[in-house]
Amino acid sequence: MGFRIEHDSMGEIKVSDEHFWGAQTQRSLENFAIGTETIPMEVIRAFAVLKSAAAAANQQLGKLDKEKAAAIEKACQDILEGKYPEEFPLKVWQTGSGTQSNMNVNEVIAHIVKANCSDIEIHPNDHVNMSQSSNDTFPTAMNMAAVIMIHEKLLPAIDRLIATMKHLEEENQDVIKIGRTHLQDAVPLRFSQEIYGWRGMLEESRNQIVEASDRLRKIAIGGTAVGTGLNCPEGFDKLCCEEITKLTKQSFEPSLNKFHALTSKDGYVYTSGALKGLAANLMKIANDVRWLANGPRCGLGEITIPENEPGSSIMPGKVNPTQCEAITMIAIQVMGNDTTIGIGASQGNFELNVFMPVLAYNMIQSIRLLSDGIYSFNKNCASGIKAKRDKMESNLNNSLMLVTCLSPVIGYENAAACAHKAYKEDKTLKEAVLELGFLTDEQYDETVKPEKMV
Repeated sequence: MGFRIEHDSMGEIKVSDEHFWGAQTQRSLENFAIGTETIPMEVIRAFAVLKSAAAAANQQLGKLDKEKAAAIEKACQDILEGKYPEEFPLKVWQTGSGTQSNMNVNEVIAHIVKANCSDIEIHPNDHVNMSQSSNDTFPTAMNMAAVIMIHEKLLPAIDRLIATMKHLEEENQDVIKIGRTHLQDAVPLRFSQEIYGWRGMLEESRNQIVEASDRLRKIAIGGTAVGTGLNCPEGFDKLCCEEITKLTKQSFEPSLNKFHALTSKDGYVYTSGALKGLAANLMKIANDVRWLANGPRCGLGEITIPENEPGSSIMPGKVNPTQCEAITMIAIQVMGNDTTIGIGASQGNFELNVFMPVLAYNMIQSIRLLSDGIYSFNKNCASGIKAKRDKMESNLNNSLMLVTCLSPVIGYENAAACAHKAYKEDKTLKEAVLELGFLTDEQYDETVKPEKMV
């Protein structure tokens, strides 16, 4: 393996000939050999879009000649096409401003240009980073990455699961089952109504995520080092946002308060909170599904779910609700990520938050896990849910909570006496009512009709 000598303001350093990065990337690799977590590629891709947009904006403002701008834009396009996946190795556990990752992208772009057009001189700081600072580019890229992932991955996954729930509702309109509150028998409802509750949770979470993530569309670019916009020409932020919007098909605009945009990450906290809300709802839905499917002979057993793989290394024939377990593990990871994001966002000391790499890492992981997890849960579990109608009917007819519809007829206390008698003496509700003499056989049948209770 050969080496070349790269230099920066601190001097010279050896860099492998195999790679396109420069001195600052190499120093970060050597000084922060911590863990395995690297800056997510979604953030790198956002950086590539941002650098391309910045080059176009600088060219329009007369700061960068057309040839250099085009060369930078072409290098950024190469990155977006996935041509250099090994060139962005830096760890999350680096400088809290993300400066080294900003420079990693700058250096790689400059070296790609050199490889493509040896006659064009591109400097990572002077040209690729023109009119920018790490302090405004990293918060811009992390916002962009979150918005793009939410709209391109997460929302479509939620929409698929919502569509599955709608189908299950239609399929189970005529199925009446016993309801449960406090894990105890309650009054009846249609199975489609229970599913409708699940769908409502998904739709509300979707709305909250869209509303929250709109706060991330106001980006920090143009604030440079401390929010004053030093070395950034007037109008650069607006032109840059127009280019980003064009390239991503997602709307972005300059933050009007760059001081807020650099030091505060409240939009990230707000969006992460909405993701946590989705995680909480998914936890509830998955738990409902595995409780309803538990058995197959000694549990509630009111639904069946797809049998995807053997469930035990020792018990032959055992099948487990593994998709439910996966989505619930994802839910608690997202909740943990939200805690990290909240604490990290509180560390905006003076003019800059210096927890940005870990904020971006946790946000991107949450969005990715939720997107992939919902897709898997929908495909491998929810879409195959089937009601066990006989079991639901048996549980319904065996429940003492049908007594609720007797309260208006015989009174609450008399109805309660019937329920207690039936439970203690292991009788049906009807037998208890008749023995206590509150209703005749015909009156009971006319009054206790589950289909009128839903």
